[in-house]
Amino acid sequence: MPTIQIDTEELLNAALQMSREELEQFVAKLFTLKARQETPGLSERETELLLKINQGLPPDTQQRVNELIDKRQSYTITQDELQELIQLTDQIEMFDAERLKHLIGLARLRGITLDELIKKLGIKPVPHD
Repeated sequence: MPTIQIDTEELLNAALQMSREELEQFVAKLFTLKARQETPGLSERETELLLKINQGLPPDTQQRVNELIDKRQSYTITQDELQELIQLTDQIEMFDAERLKHLIGLARLRGITLDELIKKLGIKPVPHD
């Protein structure tokens, strides 16, 4: 495979031109490819699970949740907006449960505990407001 030299700043500038959703997909795929490179013989199933694990919430959903949380914290949220926040929170919990299911599947596939996998992947808890 031919190699090319790209300056880090050029790469960062190119990434900044992507939409948030494209950037998140790019980063998730980059982490998966890097993991595959560092772990020769990464199976197709492991790759599939890693892609699902690294998939984030859709940017518009995350942005709306942040807006509603800000309104709740400033006591300016309406009853309809509060209901929307509750529904979005339920969706996020389902999303997180799916992610956990994929993490458990990957841990089983690798024959290690979930805690060991989380440490190896460098996953940190996300603070929720």
